[in-house]
Amino acid sequence: MVFKRRDRRPLWKVIADFFWPKGGWGRAFTYVKHRLHRLPDPPDRIARGIFAGVFTTFTPFYGMHFVVAGTLAWILRGNIPAALLGTFFGNPLTYVPIGVISLQTGHAILGRSTLGEDEISRSLGGKFLDAGEDLKNNFLAMFMDHSADWHNLKVFYDEVFFPYLVGGVIPGIVTGLAVYYISLPVITAYQHRRKGALKAKWTAMKEKKVAKEKQALEADGGGNSD
Repeated sequence: MVFKRRDRRPLWKVIADFFWPKGGWGRAFTYVKHRLHRLPDPPDRIARGIFAGVFTTFTPFYGMHFVVAGTLAWILRGNIPAALLGTFFGNPLTYVPIGVISLQTGHAILGRSTLGEDEISRSLGGKFLDAGEDLKNNFLAMFMDHSADWHNLKVFYDEVFFPYLVGGVIPGIVTGLAVYYISLPVITAYQHRRKGALKAKWTAMKEKKVAKEKQALEADGGGNSD
């Protein structure tokens, strides 16, 4: 294969790079920042895209954040690539606090008792695994002689997915708006500075070209006078 890696990474390296990318998270965030600044769109559209991406990280649609963020950016008339980059707000350093805040808020809105640390750990860990086990077994049940069991999936929906979905709306909007109002003037200033630099560069090139043409004419004039 032309595009196949020559040095296939071992599984432990893949997992390590997920939690701590090469160069560190500081370098990764700097890369995302530069990509956002260089997007060819008005600052307000880019900022709306960032809002969509950040908001999406507070939803429980793991594995579909790109799709959700892109769709939301399209609805808001925001920049879709900015929305995809905005989803990097959710990463291994932030997923746990985002999940805890969303679940706690969701259970509070739904009028349920506040979850303890053990129950939160079970919700974010064990219940995900239990639901995945149900999905696998129910899929196999279509081809094997045993009944499907939806108990763990129902528990997951009632105690994790639905509270997460409800509770992520408020902190998602608040965080998304905060990032929107921070990024808008920053992107605007960057684009103005970049336009000024490009204009100055273009002007210098024109002046250099004119100066060369003037020198050529003077040289031709001097030669003709002889």
